[in-house]
Amino acid sequence: MRIWRRIYSTYCLVLFGLIFLVMLPFFLLFMIKKEWYPYALKLNYLWSRLYFFLCFIPVSLEWRFPLDKNVTYIFTANHTSWFDIVMLGYVPKPIVFVGKASIGKLPLFGYMYRKLHITLDRNNLRSRYAALEKAKRVIDEGFSLGMFPEGGIRTTNPPQMVSFKDGPFRVAIEKQVPIVPVTIPFNWMCLPEDGSLLVYRRKLKIIFHEPISTKGLTLADLEHLKSRVFKVIDEELKRQNKPAVKRKIAVKNE
Repeated sequence: MRIWRRIYSTYCLVLFGLIFLVMLPFFLLFMIKKEWYPYALKLNYLWSRLYFFLCFIPVSLEWRFPLDKNVTYIFTANHTSWFDIVMLGYVPKPIVFVGKASIGKLPLFGYMYRKLHITLDRNNLRSRYAALEKAKRVIDEGFSLGMFPEGGIRTTNPPQMVSFKDGPFRVAIEKQVPIVPVTIPFNWMCLPEDGSLLVYRRKLKIIFHEPISTKGLTLADLEHLKSRVFKVIDEELKRQNKPAVKRKIAVKNE
């Protein structure tokens, strides 16, 4: 069984690269001019759907509000797996991601990521500041942002989250744009962050909660906003994962 899982996992990982290589000419074309960037960003939507389809992994989307394509949002999601990044690509509008600097160093993919998205070194104060300033400019240009407020895959006890960083909420308040809490409940079971790179095929889900307005908020409200978003995602994670967590505890106690 483990051999077949390794074969399947290898297929999924190689497939990710193959789809990128097929789309690379289109990414390069749309990156020639800044005004063409939205078309390049929309390729993420196609990439995400095609990838999970070819991996035979069903994905359920739950929108708890009508998405307004004329509104700029900051989508903030919990982060337990590399699949989370692909999953946020299901947002049907151009979305710019904020990710760690090491992604930008990957061959070919890194070049595309640096051009279209925002990278930062969380251990470098100057890099963090530059990333936040770029995020504000992206908002001004009319693009939505995809951010993981935990600051990476930091939890050692998924699906439980760790404390949120200030960045997404500072940008949201300063630019007065709504935050959409996003719950991704099952990716930690599908592609665990345990170093094995084994993919476990199962149905996945992503929940887009109602936007939280930042109109009239100031930086004095940052902690309250951060706590509110954390609570929305955390409560949904507990509801969705209750059976899985019970099984996890039972296994540990055996």
